[in-house]
Amino acid sequence: MTRFVIAYHGGRKFETPQEGAAYMAKWKAWMGDLGDAMVDPGMPLGAGKLISANGVSDRGADLLTGFSIVTADSLEAALELARQCPHLDHGTIEVAEVMEMKMR
Repeated sequence: MTRFVIAYHGGRKFETPQEGAAYMAKWKAWMGDLGDAMVDPGMPLGAGKLISANGVSDRGADLLTGFSIVTADSLEAALELARQCPHLDHGTIEVAEVMEMKMR
């Protein structure tokens, strides 16, 4: 099985605690449905900056807001897992294969 990063971009703040709790219930149900495919649920990300050779700048509007790591047989299979994620109601998702590096 290959590992894939599911990167969450964008999102919004919930207007009420009940709205946030309803989203978390959907999130937990999705995570549970993934079963053994979920390797690392990751965590949400807060404030940050972009760094380049030209210096430090603010992150854009579609900023990275969290990540998870899953296993799947192919990129297409990983995309199918991500298509069910409730984050799509609030932002976008990027899926990328984790490339194994051999360290000497």
